[in-house]
Amino acid sequence: MSNNNVHIDINKHTVLKDICPIFLEEMDAIKLMNRIDTKYVTNEDKLVEILKEAKNKGYRALEIEGNKLNPYISTYYDTDNLQMYRDHHNKKLVRQKIRTRKYENSNTVFLEIKKKNNKGRTKKKRIEIDPSAFADFRNYQQYNDFVFQIAGYQPTEIHPCLETIFRRITLVNAAKTERLTIDTSLRFVNILNATEKNLARTVVIELKQDGRAKSEMKNILLDLRVKPLRMSKYCIGTALSNPNAPNHRFKLKIRKIEKIIQQKL
Repeated sequence: MSNNNVHIDINKHTVLKDICPIFLEEMDAIKLMNRIDTKYVTNEDKLVEILKEAKNKGYRALEIEGNKLNPYISTYYDTDNLQMYRDHHNKKLVRQKIRTRKYENSNTVFLEIKKKNNKGRTKKKRIEIDPSAFADFRNYQQYNDFVFQIAGYQPTEIHPCLETIFRRITLVNAAKTERLTIDTSLRFVNILNATEKNLARTVVIELKQDGRAKSEMKNILLDLRVKPLRMSKYCIGTALSNPNAPNHRFKLKIRKIEKIIQQKL
């Protein structure tokens, strides 16, 4: 899925440069004990306006080695029949995802397992791993042990399926009661069939807020008519790139994303 609209390079846009920075040591101190997560999907035109409003409200942008827009790559693992993808597609309440994630600016790599329970709560467990294990961790016994302990899968039961490549902005409000991740330039590489797809000008936002605190960002998004939309990058990327994966439950969401890309201010 792609479009012919002009791509905006947010990294070169003055609006991101003008936002005051926050650094990792401060980020580590931010604990959201009663956290509520909400996802939104918008496009690059509206992202510029969101960043302008965020700056005016005192939000700060995470800066790593001089960069506020940082590249990420994730490799997702699944079974031969894509059981973890199918659990999500079939709306199973209890489900999980297994991935490695590389923070390219620092060449730091984590092995992560995200588990959702039947109350809709998501918990993430992760360990830092050797960068050489990013593409395939299964040659390392200690990482296999971690996956089996948390997710219950043996290394012979899962394999790399999809790479997601994107650039991320992380914002924090002045009161440090919420974090906002903003993912842009989304691209998918299906490891099983070498198919590449992209979401071009799509922007995926995840707001992580203290449930007891008022959110100025929610008001900003409401004013700009940016609506909540649940979206899994792994599932949408698989639905777009793997013709053998069931996708009828994701077709409506993909059409919604296509319309959002075309929206004007």
